[in-house]
Amino acid sequence: MTKIRPIHGGNLSWATAIACCPISSILDFSASINPLGIPKSAIATIQNNLTQLSNYPDPSYTNLRNILAQYHQINPDYILPGNGSAELLSYVGRELANTEVTYLLTPAFHDYIRALEAFHGKIQGFLIDFDPSLPPFKRGEFLRDLPASFTQCNFKNNSGFLLNNPHNPTGKLFKKEEIKKYLDQFALVVIDEAFMDFLPPDQDQSLISLVKDYPNLIILRSLTKFYAIPGLRIGYAITQPDRLKKWQKWRDPWSVNILADLVAQTVIKDQEFREKTLKWLPPTRLKLYQELGKIKGLYPFNSSANFLLVKTDISSLKLQEKLLKNYQILIRDCLSFPELGEHYFRIAVKLEDENNKLLNALNLLI
Repeated sequence: MTKIRPIHGGNLSWATAIACCPISSILDFSASINPLGIPKSAIATIQNNLTQLSNYPDPSYTNLRNILAQYHQINPDYILPGNGSAELLSYVGRELANTEVTYLLTPAFHDYIRALEAFHGKIQGFLIDFDPSLPPFKRGEFLRDLPASFTQCNFKNNSGFLLNNPHNPTGKLFKKEEIKKYLDQFALVVIDEAFMDFLPPDQDQSLISLVKDYPNLIILRSLTKFYAIPGLRIGYAITQPDRLKKWQKWRDPWSVNILADLVAQTVIKDQEFREKTLKWLPPTRLKLYQELGKIKGLYPFNSSANFLLVKTDISSLKLQEKLLKNYQILIRDCLSFPELGEHYFRIAVKLEDENNKLLNALNLLI
């Protein structure tokens, strides 16, 4: 492998160098993007607004903020769109670096480390409980609560807490009430809800409704995964207006391009696409989880998101290479999660025929 191994999923140029095939031939399980594809409403918006490229975006993103505010039932002054949640995470890192220490659950999304280290923030991790008492196939069904090492910790007074919910890469979902009790214990609490859209309303555990009552709470949301538009780079933060005014002074003007702005306004109102996704995901994810568990040497983790973490008896790096060279299938290795290493990989939940191609290949290789 001659190219530098990617930190994130979805690096198809790296994959094609190994598979020796065009990008169009790669079946990508490494990026957790909705396989139903870009909503038709989004494509129509782009096609109908190409002439808008000659205009600057509204620097206040007024229409988008109003639509998001209506969707979340919150004042638009509490919302700031960004160039993906990655841009906003940099501001979060700057804020958290002002605390004495930031507590993370590990394994943790690599960009959290990047954002904190960029501003010399101090980090303390707590490993999520992987219940060793369960038989191998059931180990993914670990307890749905915060690890004992975290709940029993004496937190420092001026400290921060950064959590993604559902958790990446395990897919673990934390209950709203479980997180809420920690809002009074930290100077700053950041909840990354990048995958929360994949939860049906009756299972949603978002803390957005609490933002107006907790000045120390920041919520990050992403539109790119659920609506399959990572190339447009669009996300948003929800927090107290005074904090967002400060962030506005830090950022470049027009960080969200005009097509991303318009598409975001459109897809948020696309109820048909949302319902279709929420109908597709649970049974497809369950079937993929069950079939993976039938393959000797693979131990999938139950998930509330649109991806599955899988433990493997063999090296995931060798498995990744064989899948690329023999089947042009790309899975996500977990080297960017030091607590996991090369005996874990993560895969997106895709359409059933695509999932079957992966399962067939795994059965032949393992």
